[in-house]
Amino acid sequence: MRRWWGFLPFGAVSVIHLAALALGSQVIATPTKALLMPALLLALLVGLPRIRSEIALWAGLALVFSTAGDILLGVPGEIAFLVGVGAFSLAHVAYLFLYLRPLRTRAIGWRGLFYVAWLGILLLVLLPHIGPLTLPLAAYGLLLCGAAAAALGTTPIIATGALLFLTSDTLLSLKFFVPGFSLWQEDVLIMLVYLAAQGLIIAGTVLAAQRRAAAPLPT
Repeated sequence: MRRWWGFLPFGAVSVIHLAALALGSQVIATPTKALLMPALLLALLVGLPRIRSEIALWAGLALVFSTAGDILLGVPGEIAFLVGVGAFSLAHVAYLFLYLRPLRTRAIGWRGLFYVAWLGILLLVLLPHIGPLTLPLAAYGLLLCGAAAAALGTTPIIATGALLFLTSDTLLSLKFFVPGFSLWQEDVLIMLVYLAAQGLIIAGTVLAAQRRAAAPLPT
């Protein structure tokens, strides 16, 4: 249990950031957003039995690219938005390698069709509104749904985190591009789902690595 203390800074920064969003305090929300994924990276490195491992590599890269995406999506302008989407695309590529290589424990099977349907419905809703952004956003959606499907081959905790990641980005895309779409405290809600997603993915990754390290060697 001693290795789980690393999640405390992530939890603290998350609470402060969400409270700042709810209160409309951008002075606090902006810097704390940039600290969220570095705090989760600390939790990953503290929790893993071995820092020099394939799990640490892919999960660490995913969090580094997520940090860049978090920062860039807060910068005004289309170029910053596209570069931010690119950063998150690289994060999902890293997660894909994490799910399909060191963490894979079972077949994905027909369950992956759920995410094919999700992507199809989302694109049908967004296409009338995204114009020249169709290609990059469709490619990002494919990566996002592919990562969520790949997570089905890992553990239930990680798969739930990947589903929540897809949910948060779906809500974010509807907020950005669909006229009239709104939710109560939507910024807080979307960020809450995103933080739960990333937290569950990393917690599940740490737990899987710890269980693997504790498993007796075959004789």
